[in-house]
Amino acid sequence: MKEYIKVPLERIAVIVGPDGEVKQFIEEKSATSINIDSRTGDVEIDIKDPIKGLRIKDVINAIASGFSPEKVFRLFDDDLLIFETINLSNFAKTEKDLQRIKGRIIGSAGKTREIFENLTGVFISIYGKTISLIGYPEQNNVARVGIDMLLKGSTQKVVYNFLEKKTGELKRT
Repeated sequence: MKEYIKVPLERIAVIVGPDGEVKQFIEEKSATSINIDSRTGDVEIDIKDPIKGLRIKDVINAIASGFSPEKVFRLFDDDLLIFETINLSNFAKTEKDLQRIKGRIIGSAGKTREIFENLTGVFISIYGKTISLIGYPEQNNVARVGIDMLLKGSTQKVVYNFLEKKTGELKRT
């Protein structure tokens, strides 16, 4: 079975890794063979074992979305982790809008993103026109709602209070 993914050219080197180590690790963990066209960003994945290959698209897409391979490799080890993406095109009409929105999520010196990650336990990547998450379903849901609040104009303080409350509720259940 073959899968095809298009990745940004600047993320190809991350997928390959030094001396091809990242690509080789991904191929071993997923029982796949990966061919990458570094001129177009086209990635062809030949899946040899459908069970082991279940996570391959998430792994490649997560690296293409700006995550480090180290964070992404957790997807291989924990079946309950979810990778998901929020498309910012629905919220930004212009490039200036997109930069403003991304700035709200990142925060000054990355503080807002760091607070989100610490409170929810979710890894967050802001790359291109997307925000991507890696976490457990309940955690991703809380992070997604908090991000949505910021995108709709809530202040950071209101969102942080929401995250603290929801995180406390998750720990009690």
